[in-house]
Amino acid sequence: MRDAIAPAVDPYKRFGISYSSSPEALLHQSLLLPLYCCNTLEMKRREPTGPEDPMYGASSPSPSPHVGDSDCRAKKPKGNDHEVFLSFRGEDTRKGFTDHLYNSLASAGIYVFRDDNELRVGEKIGPELLCSITQSKISIPIISENYASSRWCLRELAQMLKCKRSSGQIVLPIFYKVKPCQLRRLTGSLGDAINAHIENLDETVVKEWEEALEEVSSLKGWVSDNVDNGHEGTLVKIVVRKVASELKRLFRLIVPNQLVGIDDRVEEVMSLIDPKSNDTRIVGIYGMGGIGKTTLAKVLYNKLSGDFECLSFVANIREISWRKGIESLQKQLIYDILRSPHDVSTVDEGIGVIKCRFTSKKVLILLDDVDDKTHLNALVGDGSWFKAGSIVIITTRNKSILDEAGVGYMYQLNELSLKQSLILFSRHAFRKDSPEIDYQVNSRDVVSTTGGLPLALEVIGSFLCGKTKKVWKDTSNKLKKVLGKKVQETLRISYEALDFEVQQIFLDIACVFIGSSKQNPTYMWDSCDFFLESGIEVLCVMSPIKIDKDGKLMMHDQLRDFGREIVRLENQKEPQGRSRLWIHEEAIDVLESNKGTSNIEALRLDKCGYRRSYTGELFKEPTSLRFLQVNAANLVGDFLNLLPQLRWLQWEECPLDFAAANFHPKKLVVLDPSWSGISEDRGGWGPVKVRCSREGISLVDSHVLLRVQSHQVLLFSFLFLGEV
Repeated sequence: MRDAIAPAVDPYKRFGISYSSSPEALLHQSLLLPLYCCNTLEMKRREPTGPEDPMYGASSPSPSPHVGDSDCRAKKPKGNDHEVFLSFRGEDTRKGFTDHLYNSLASAGIYVFRDDNELRVGEKIGPELLCSITQSKISIPIISENYASSRWCLRELAQMLKCKRSSGQIVLPIFYKVKPCQLRRLTGSLGDAINAHIENLDETVVKEWEEALEEVSSLKGWVSDNVDNGHEGTLVKIVVRKVASELKRLFRLIVPNQLVGIDDRVEEVMSLIDPKSNDTRIVGIYGMGGIGKTTLAKVLYNKLSGDFECLSFVANIREISWRKGIESLQKQLIYDILRSPHDVSTVDEGIGVIKCRFTSKKVLILLDDVDDKTHLNALVGDGSWFKAGSIVIITTRNKSILDEAGVGYMYQLNELSLKQSLILFSRHAFRKDSPEIDYQVNSRDVVSTTGGLPLALEVIGSFLCGKTKKVWKDTSNKLKKVLGKKVQETLRISYEALDFEVQQIFLDIACVFIGSSKQNPTYMWDSCDFFLESGIEVLCVMSPIKIDKDGKLMMHDQLRDFGREIVRLENQKEPQGRSRLWIHEEAIDVLESNKGTSNIEALRLDKCGYRRSYTGELFKEPTSLRFLQVNAANLVGDFLNLLPQLRWLQWEECPLDFAAANFHPKKLVVLDPSWSGISEDRGGWGPVKVRCSREGISLVDSHVLLRVQSHQVLLFSFLFLGEV
């Protein structure tokens, strides 16, 4: 039997469906269950923290583990990565120590796999169990009196040690009521167990097990009887803290590989603060956009993280507070530090939780891209909310915010020197630290115009990589014309070199898709013939966009602002003359004033459209609309022949009883009804028909994508009921 942490939620109740034996309901349920299963597998990994504790035995350093292999990735279900694998002898510890340890690790947000080998049949470790061991970051063998009598336990132990040798997996043994010397000498019941195996198994197999027992006895671990006079509760706490500390070390913030001049800057900031001080320190890093503030802060965060139990990286504060409110930032901070969700309905309530619950926490917090003092007031106050020794790192373009908040330590990040700029530029343009001989003069000409800004050097260098000298010369001339102007003028040169379709993908991402899964908008772009694969590849190579480890579309805030400025300049005075409306207030005004035009391709109403109703009359003019977000809103009236180009409909918390007539978006390829309930009485959903013009409709629910292949007319009952 295998145990792993998963939501204890009935899959049908998850979608608000009552049990029924009717054919329609059974069909409906059969479609919902795969969605639930996918959603369960997509659970986010929780990143725990904690200090180290002294352990038994000599130190045995090992490199950071390389998790997983190709065979396991092919066989193992997606999202089933375990952080910790527990191996134990059931009859010795299943209901006692192992159960306490398992639940304590789970309560700390650590994803644990425990294998009850008593219920296993067969002689070989199956592929699923093999992958669970191989892909775990940490293995914990709980070696007890009867551990060696189990062939399964010995096989698991041998596999753990193979992973340690081959990929650096961390192995933390617990010697439960036995001593390490018993494993080396094979005395007592351990020796008897091995002798019994010799009589029934091949000698080479038993020899491998003997060597595994001897090897694990020399590893750094815990002897249960030596910890707090055998009090198991203390041992469990120590193990949980050690595991959390090791996982924290493995999961650091991602920084670029091509960093230049970062070490000197880190040392300069570190010289401003004493990491061992008992005071709470708030450190502000300020400078212009694109100069590398976030990168420097991430490197500092990674350098300091080993000394803290509680950590939080709150990214893109300016953007998220504008889109979702400061409360959403408070929720993230509270979850990161307390390791449990907490509902926050107002900013004042969030402040109350932080002030009350964080006073005993020594925290390391990174607040990225702060542009208003209210952000600091709501998230960290004056620093007195945290335990002494805490550190808060802030990045901002505006030094006055730090001055107003009374930040004690401030560091101005300046441009790179000409020498450093040339190295960074060369790494992107030539994939090495210096220019090609034939391009040395050209490189210096280009670098001298970028003002030492890392972002500009990266984007221009990536753009010129592999280009002809004519392109280099033209680019250099254009850069000289914008010398001294805003960095956005420099970025425009690379943008204007993109094909029209790639420009549209870039603007879509900048305005509405930052933070979205890469996969989801590709269906819309494909439907619009934007040549999505080559387009995304070009954008990644030329650096305007990045795809993070979770497959999400990301973009530097300076590039995001540049893309949005391009759209704003389409019509500076009248928002309805622009192609994309992402500012909620502007979108609401254009729609409710019935000022829509055929220029509008994307309309995001988001939180400002909450509980509003929109009639079909309002959508007569925006005939080019292909992306529509109307969260928690209602559509009413007649929609006959409206929204002819709509490809993406994001309708979170959509009403169950909407009564729009003739709602037939014929080109729709993505429907996102996340966080919407459903009942047997489907209200107005029955008449909704969608004709698939391509290979299918993509249904996105709670970040799960389900492809429904069909070229027929589909009948929707919030989810697909079948073909008609």
